[in-house]
Amino acid sequence: MAGLGWQELVLILLIVVIIFGAGKLPEIGGAVGRGIKEFRTATTDEMHPTADSDIAATHDPLRKDA
Repeated sequence: MAGLGWQELVLILLIVVIIFGAGKLPEIGGAVGRGIKEFRTATTDEMHPTADSDIAATHDPLRKDA
């Protein structure tokens, strides 16, 4: 599967401008950017859990070992 060339990207941009209008483009771009940021944050959190949860799971001061 080939990547998108510059001609395809220009065509997609023109279709988006025709459908939504030039005034909506900054709003759409911001929404897409926020979505990508939230996705990256969620995937990073899944891959690297916080150290606090690891410490809490391994060290319980109230637990009495036999």
